[in-house]
Amino acid sequence: MLDTHTHAWTRPTRDHPWVNGAIVDAIDGFDVDTVYDAERLLADMDAIGVDEAVVVGYPICEWTDNAYTLECVEEFDRLSGIVMLDQFADGAADRLRTSMAVDGVLGFRLGAICPYDRMWETFDPSVSWLREAIDETAFWEAARETDALVQILAHVDQLKDVIELVETYPALSYALDHFCHADPSIPPEDGAFADLEALATEEYDVAVKVSEVVHRSEEEFPYEDMHDHVRWLLETFGRERVVWGSDFPNVSDEATYEGSLRWLEHVDCLSKKDRSWLTGRSFETVAGI
Repeated sequence: MLDTHTHAWTRPTRDHPWVNGAIVDAIDGFDVDTVYDAERLLADMDAIGVDEAVVVGYPICEWTDNAYTLECVEEFDRLSGIVMLDQFADGAADRLRTSMAVDGVLGFRLGAICPYDRMWETFDPSVSWLREAIDETAFWEAARETDALVQILAHVDQLKDVIELVETYPALSYALDHFCHADPSIPPEDGAFADLEALATEEYDVAVKVSEVVHRSEEEFPYEDMHDHVRWLLETFGRERVVWGSDFPNVSDEATYEGSLRWLEHVDCLSKKDRSWLTGRSFETVAGI
């Protein structure tokens, strides 16, 4: 079993201080230790039977500081990594190549839902800098050269920008996080969520992550108001392109790690084989691992 969306961080140091006040405040509400490092993550994985995990860069330090993510993948074979990069920065393409040269780094994450000048401090689905990022051709060429997975956190209202990016660079592989922040009260076929159908063709290599369900749902376990979104994604993309991730320990303010996994057993449309794909094989396919 593979958890495609976890986080880990270590103590602040002089070289790597905690500077993101919003995240520092948030972890005070988590039901884990203030420092949640790779050893703690692995212990929690063992407790619920998760074999491997992807550590997604955690911007508690300066948001492009990937030091601890790289340390995790270099030290532990069971962990892979997704780094954070500023595609507008000078030398961004070379930084991507350097990161992808580290065994276990699978790609990078773009916070399209964040204001560019307040990256990973707050969300604003009205921002549109992702359109400008499309013009950073040297960066995207480096992504193609290194076979980097492009992981994007975008709101459903930003999907037209995501679609434009994918159409511009169709040779890349993409994973869209957290149900694209879909509204559980709007049927998936009726709202902006349905725009995802444009990316479900064989022309593109796009997966959608049914991750962070604990925070996306407005109900208690097993989060039934998001089950129709899972059904729609399976019907539209096929199980090979639908991916589970916990977003633990971010969701520990409302759920246990086990709860962030076991809800899948209560989704009526999912067979045992479907769950096997969602909890491992689908991500291995899209990430090429």
